[in-house]
Amino acid sequence: MSFGEPGRGGKPWSLGADASRDIIKQALEYGVNFLDTANGYSAESREEIVGQAVKDFTRREEVVLSTKVWMRMRPGPNGAGLSRKAISAELDASLKRLGTGYIDLYRIHRWDYDTPIEETFEALHEAVKSGKVRYIGASSMCAWQFAKALYLADLNGWTRFVSMQDHYNLIHREAEREILPLCADQGIGVIPWSPLARGRLTRARDTAAARAETDAGGKILHRDEDQAVAERVHEVAGKRGLPPAQVALAWVMRNPAVTSPVVGVTKPAQLADAVAAVDVELDEDEAAYLQEFFYKSRPVAGSR
Repeated sequence: MSFGEPGRGGKPWSLGADASRDIIKQALEYGVNFLDTANGYSAESREEIVGQAVKDFTRREEVVLSTKVWMRMRPGPNGAGLSRKAISAELDASLKRLGTGYIDLYRIHRWDYDTPIEETFEALHEAVKSGKVRYIGASSMCAWQFAKALYLADLNGWTRFVSMQDHYNLIHREAEREILPLCADQGIGVIPWSPLARGRLTRARDTAAARAETDAGGKILHRDEDQAVAERVHEVAGKRGLPPAQVALAWVMRNPAVTSPVVGVTKPAQLADAVAAVDVELDEDEAAYLQEFFYKSRPVAGSR
């Protein structure tokens, strides 16, 4: 989501093609093999950037390309959502922008309250059977919705979801209540988004990034009292001689239900921190200290 031409719908904080390609090339050199995007990020330009970078810097079969469907792409009733018509049109458009014949992991970005889930699943199943998609997954929804989807897939012999991309970090831990236990029970891969809470866990007090100042989602999802959690991340990081990002990511990866967090970076140093965090292990005392504050419930991100 950090990539996209600012003049083609990209956010003020997003990187243009050249800078994005540098980050992707560096990631591939580190051994990263999973690239996550969506049809609606940066008015489509991000899929083009990712697709061209894969073509230029690696072999297609060496990477897992993941994209999503649901976001509004154009006006009108068929310009968004998860109807059969919308999925068919947007899948073909994503394939064209990515410059590939198939998508490894195709995910529904959110739950579509206006389309029967049965219709959505049939369309996704057809996409897999056609060879255009290898696997399907989901993102940010209530646990009852995900459980219903898995049940219907099994009941009707449709392709099952294999992954869940939920919102999970030291500040926003709603996923621990139901969705993570459900995924662990059902053998679903978990790839959380915003593991650094949009950078809130890594920035010093009274500092803000360009995205934080323009991203309404960040203001909605996080509260003023969460700064105390961020300060503990910095404290543990200082004692370990590590950047705060590595500690925050290590905490997310410590949960046995998590496969790998999805990170969005705009600087080479951020990518280096993310890669290094794989080898950081927090002990029981450190983890308990980071999550000691009483956690106040908040809405499930993406449930409406």
